[in-house]
Amino acid sequence: MAKLVINLKNGKNFEGDPVRPFSAADTDIELLTASDQSKQVFLLEEVACIILEGVPPWISSREPTSVEELQTTTGLTFKVAIYDGKKNPIGFFGVVQDAIPPGKTVFFVHSAVRPRNKERTLGEILQENGAISPEMMNKVLKQQQVIRNKRMGELIAESANIPHEIIENTISQSLAGRDSLKNARVGDILIEAGLVTRQQVEQAFEKQKAGKKLRVGEMLIEQGLISEDHLLEALAAKFQMRFLDLKEIVPSKMAMAALPEGLVTRLQVLPVEIRGNQLVVATSKPTDPAIGDDLRFSTNFKIDLVVATSTQIAAAIDLHYNKKDSIDTIIEEMVLGDDVVIDDEADGSQFIEPDSKIISLINQLLIGAYKIGASDIHIEPGIGKQPVQIRYRIDGECQVAHQVAATFKNAIISRIKIISNLDISERRKPQSGKITIRYENRKLEFRVEITPTVGGQEDAVLRLLSSSKPLPLELMGFYPRNLERLEAILLKPYGLILCVGPTGSGKTTTLHSALGSINKANRKIWTAEDPVEITQTGLRQVQVNTKIGFTFAEAMRSFLRADPDVIMIGEMRDAETAHIAIEASLTGHQVFSTLHTNNAPETVIRLIDMGMDPFNFADAMLGIVAQRLARKLCDKCKVFKRPSREEYNDIVEEFYHDATEKTDITLPGYIDAVFMAPKGCEVCNGTGYKGRLALHEIMVGTPAVKRAIKNGTSVDILKELAISEGMLTLKMDGILKIFSGLTNMEQILKVCV
Repeated sequence: MAKLVINLKNGKNFEGDPVRPFSAADTDIELLTASDQSKQVFLLEEVACIILEGVPPWISSREPTSVEELQTTTGLTFKVAIYDGKKNPIGFFGVVQDAIPPGKTVFFVHSAVRPRNKERTLGEILQENGAISPEMMNKVLKQQQVIRNKRMGELIAESANIPHEIIENTISQSLAGRDSLKNARVGDILIEAGLVTRQQVEQAFEKQKAGKKLRVGEMLIEQGLISEDHLLEALAAKFQMRFLDLKEIVPSKMAMAALPEGLVTRLQVLPVEIRGNQLVVATSKPTDPAIGDDLRFSTNFKIDLVVATSTQIAAAIDLHYNKKDSIDTIIEEMVLGDDVVIDDEADGSQFIEPDSKIISLINQLLIGAYKIGASDIHIEPGIGKQPVQIRYRIDGECQVAHQVAATFKNAIISRIKIISNLDISERRKPQSGKITIRYENRKLEFRVEITPTVGGQEDAVLRLLSSSKPLPLELMGFYPRNLERLEAILLKPYGLILCVGPTGSGKTTTLHSALGSINKANRKIWTAEDPVEITQTGLRQVQVNTKIGFTFAEAMRSFLRADPDVIMIGEMRDAETAHIAIEASLTGHQVFSTLHTNNAPETVIRLIDMGMDPFNFADAMLGIVAQRLARKLCDKCKVFKRPSREEYNDIVEEFYHDATEKTDITLPGYIDAVFMAPKGCEVCNGTGYKGRLALHEIMVGTPAVKRAIKNGTSVDILKELAISEGMLTLKMDGILKIFSGLTNMEQILKVCV
């Protein structure tokens, strides 16, 4: 049997010999790996594609149905002859063309293939459909080439309304006899000569970027030669996607429930229907692979993208998602929505009064938080007749959302206590509980904390525990060096990996992504969490319950008797749990956990202060990942803005001051640096920021670091040593992301000292 390579959806590759001949009718594939001849079984659902040596006889005797360029969701690109034959629900075969050496066959899994691109140009399809003449198409293609090839000097001449000859003469005179300017940019030379302003140069730069990205379809629409319908029909034919008229379609409720409203609005897509385990979604951007990737990672469905016009999609979103009253109107009218049901599992006999204003208010606050992507709801009663202030935490920052009359403050807190199964008569002590609601076929959980405040008041803070799927590590925003270091320690068979940082910094999400990368059928993984926020198939997950004495330490003891390979403990809350975790990591287990410390070196000192033996801890430690979340610039509206030389120097000084001159990283020069700034648009509600990005600090347990821990080295010296061994501090990682145009210094300084 021929050798083959299995490319998994998580990007990992396995090469070896098949245990049995592979057929498209199989649901799994067995492989003897080339590295150690171990037998591995892979479900086709976790496979992106399978590359086989040679061409099967049944393929070589037939004619291909098409030749296409395909790309998998893992980034592999192939030019293949397709042999569809009998339609298979799992995948299809293609023979690689123009390969050296030739003779490879690829089996593609449908759910891991981006839109399929037929070997016909967009112009050819438009001409075949009669949308445009060949002469007009050639004319537009020549215009596109001219725009793409425009030099910076020409664009500056246009922006500044200066004859091009003057621009060229100024550049020639400036360069004459000045070797130091040979590598300088045209714009900087002209600014120095006083011929143009920096704003004019930046306008020309943006125009050059837009020109290089200008697509022929956009030009045809701008010149009125074709309509958006014509373009999208042609793109649908090119990428073998269906073209829908949404005026004739009403989306199913199940399809709409499968995607959060925020994701639908951000991507400008419309869920249409569900067919088995396949979600049909309409988009007006079939050439954007990121849309399909985002949808795949956000749902448990296979995604079938279809094409519709942007106008129809926007109208459908407005019709089906934005038809409810604003929450401020709800607060005034206090009308209960029929689509919200409190899931009171503890007391199924509890009666919910359908016309209660307070019930309606609380329901709408919970749903409102979910719909706008808030992580927390803060309910803060005022003293005396002052109103109740309600704030949402969005992207890490609290924002005042509503104010409710003081008349309702006791009723609001009482209602929250009732649905959280708390004691409504107890007003002197803090109480903790949980609310579960069902909304549009989704189950949402809120962790509730009631805290007595001055003036006989009680505050309530509700944290939304939205269940989600773990993202692959490569999508978690790790700087390439940090990603390599983390992946390297995850390959170790045993040891301790800690993720540290304040509450709400994404520690659990990072640990689950790390677990997802090693979650294989041949590994037994136990997790103990409080609460279980992310679920993964293949993990055995346990919810601790301190009220009955089932603590993290008790869970660890149970796990060690349950034949584990990997153990994840939600938090090291006490010395006992830490001791057991270190002992487990020294006896052949990989152990993951979190801790509330500020940075990686400080974590070492904290654990030793808790009573951990430095020698055991040093031997056990594989790595410590410190993490923060900073606000991310809105991808829709962020703009290029070169800082002043003084601002640039301040950022560079911050970087190298934090690096204590021990790093090998070199920052881009002033001329080459790319900085972006917030602007504000509808997507980000005018703030200029949308979403958050993670900053990471990874201290790997190298021999030098382990020796320093055993010798009782101080935090500062340990930090310097770790940086010399390749560690990036949180601030260094944040500044590198500033240079990548993802955020700005203001946001980094908010989360890094």
